[in-house]
Order: sequence, then structure tokens, then C-alpha cells
Amino acid sequence: MSERDAVDAIAEQWNTVRPGLDVTPMGVFGRIYRIARAMGEAQERAYAPYGLSRGEFDVIATLRRSGEPYTLSPRQLSATLMLTTGGMTGRLDKLEKAGLLGRAPDPHDRRALQVSLTERGFEVVEEAVAAGLDVQRKALEALSGEEAEQLTGLLRKLLAAV
Repeated sequence: MSERDAVDAIAEQWNTVRPGLDVTPMGVFGRIYRIARAMGEAQERAYAPYGLSRGEFDVIATLRRSGEPYTLSPRQLSATLMLTTGGMTGRLDKLEKAGLLGRAPDPHDRRALQVSLTERGFEVVEEAVAAGLDVQRKALEALSGEEAEQLTGLLRKLLAAV
């Protein structure tokens, strides 16, 4: 068994003040929350040398993984990233100013825009995605390959349930 952690201490406190209260969910979700927060901070540090926040990385990464011609509508980006249009506009403005993406009228709908990754944006996202994956890979070194696969399956199952 691994060492006790802060989540164990919280659960013990609850067990002391509320004996009989099942705090099992707290152990699972408390750790998921703490891992997500720590990894989010680590990802921010990994993207910072590229002048990107995690949110900005998500935008250019979404364009990159959409395949050629690396173009989506702001609405498609918002839906994929679960952002409001206002939140998306701010990110697009900053990324466009940095020369990582461009906006142009949609040739099929004069009322709509298309957002496209620039050549510079493509180069930046290629490097930034590798840096972010290195951070994630290093964190997973705490697990064996089999454990990482098992955890992936369990998290997939839990995500589908919520």
C-alpha cells in the first residue's frame, strides 16, 4: 500500500466527526481533483515558453488535430472546447495577435467566419504538444504500463457514468 496522503487525512477527520459516514467517494474524487489541479499547473508551465496558456493551447491544438486545412468555425471551436462565444473570442483575439491563427470570412456563408492555424501556429503547436505530453508521461512513470492501462479504463468508465 502507498503512503497516506492529504485526502486520507480529510477522510479520517470526517470519520472522527461523523462516524459511519461513507467517505469512499471523497477519496476517489478528492484525488482526481488534486491530480487535475497539479497537472493543470504543470501543463501551464510546459506551455509558457511558447507564450501559451492551457486554454490557448487547447484552441490551436483543436485546429491542429482537426486535420488539413486546420480550419474550423468559432462555433465548432466553442462546442469542442465547451466555451462560451465570449470566452472563445478573447482567446482567438490573443492568438490572432500573436500570429498563431487567422480569421477570414467563410466562403460558403458570408455571415460566418473561419479560424485557421497559421504556419507559425502549426510550428508552435507541434512543439507545445510534445512538451505537454512529456509532462504527462513523467507523471505516469509512477505507474507500470499495466497500471496506466487499467487506470485509463477505470477513468473512462467513471467518466461515462457522470
